[in-house]
Amino acid sequence: MKMLGLMRHAKSDFDDSGTRDFDRGLNERGCRGARLMGDHIRTHGVNWGRLLASPAQRVKQTLQHALPDLEPQFDKRLYLASSDTILDVIREYAADADSILLAGHNPGLHEVLFAMVPPDRETDLFGEAATKFPTASFAALTLDIDDWADIAAGCGRLTHFARPRDLDPDLGPEF
Repeated sequence: MKMLGLMRHAKSDFDDSGTRDFDRGLNERGCRGARLMGDHIRTHGVNWGRLLASPAQRVKQTLQHALPDLEPQFDKRLYLASSDTILDVIREYAADADSILLAGHNPGLHEVLFAMVPPDRETDLFGEAATKFPTASFAALTLDIDDWADIAAGCGRLTHFARPRDLDPDLGPEF
């Protein structure tokens, strides 16, 4: 059995319209959300064996605020990656880790969630995550595999899902 964590980058800064998408950092709300979710992830009880991440600035800043003690393995293929690319990167870097935390972007992370959880394992928790995987969200999936080479659609079960607004209502949607 393996554990896969998915963390979407925190709220990015759209104020500087001259900045390339890849170079956009976090706004203040994003920094707060990242710190809060980092605290939550650390208390979740999983010792993440490997952290894989997109090298986009907003992902780097999310990890600096959320999980400064973890050393990420950045891979440019994870920038706005599809679910197939995400799974390829996991297979390549996973080695003998029992748990992998992956930090990246939507829609790829959301697609991974849909791919990993088969319809007969969908729960109310899955319904929450399927409805929306907002910025700084964290999902944990238990995978029915012994080797990362076997990661494939339908091998998972969503065991945890949290959004910043679940932990601090002030970080909920802005209207």
